Amino acid sequence: MKYFITPLLTILLLYPAIAQDIPERPVPPRLVNDMAGIFSPDKIAQLEEKLVYFNQQTSTQIAIVAIQDLQGYDISDFAFRLGDKWGVGQKGFNNGIVILIKPKTPEEKGKIFIATGYGLEAVVPDAIAKRIVEVEILPEFRKNNYYKGIDNAINTLFSLTKGEFSPKEYAQKTSQNEAPAFGIGGFFLLIILFSIFGRLQRARHYSVGHRVPLWTALLMASSVRPRGGGFSSFSSGSGSFGGFGGGGFGGGGAGGSW
Repeated sequence: MKYFITPLLTILLLYPAIAQDIPERPVPPRLVNDMAGIFSPDKIAQLEEKLVYFNQQTSTQIAIVAIQDLQGYDISDFAFRLGDKWGVGQKGFNNGIVILIKPKTPEEKGKIFIATGYGLEAVVPDAIAKRIVEVEILPEFRKNNYYKGIDNAINTLFSLTKGEFSPKEYAQKTSQNEAPAFGIGGFFLLIILFSIFGRLQRARHYSVGHRVPLWTALLMASSVRPRGGGFSSFSSGSGSFGGFGGGGFGGGGAGGSW
């Protein structure tokens, strides 16, 4: 029995230190948090103003976070934990998105991940998040143009979450010049399969050492939520960001590296 208790006590003692690896919620609250110095002050201000206005109009919160070190976490796990800890999105609607960036260094590849809250997984499926990373973000990041890549991404996320075009329409628009013999129908079928299996894999990973049981992770991977979620009627009613609303994350999203 003692051989079992000792490792368990070690894990329990270390857990608070592990939890502290995730940055604290910013004070005062901000949607753009550049801890890696990749944006100029004017670009931070532009992105912040744009995201605050979108939050006021729709209640959807998109948080951009750039960090220098993932502290040993997989970038997806870090993004989910950060989104939960900060409460990105509205409580009950879970309409938050975290765009997490770990810049490229001479020693390591750069990494990017878009984590979607529970309430947005239907309008931004995993494969569409992956598409945004590959089409909108990475081409600009490879040119060290972080602002342009992120601005491209949030413009697309605005349109998807507002219903200006559907995931299928976005997939069609961004694949017109790719694999014509395969066809749009086949491509969209791959998107659906990618979403199911990708979310299952991340949901199971997220359930380890987290509050989400494995059976819940399986449900999260297969769940379908109503489009829009009814969150568009909310508004902060303020000229500045009023703070995160307590939204939750469960494994939706996708990333890439450069």
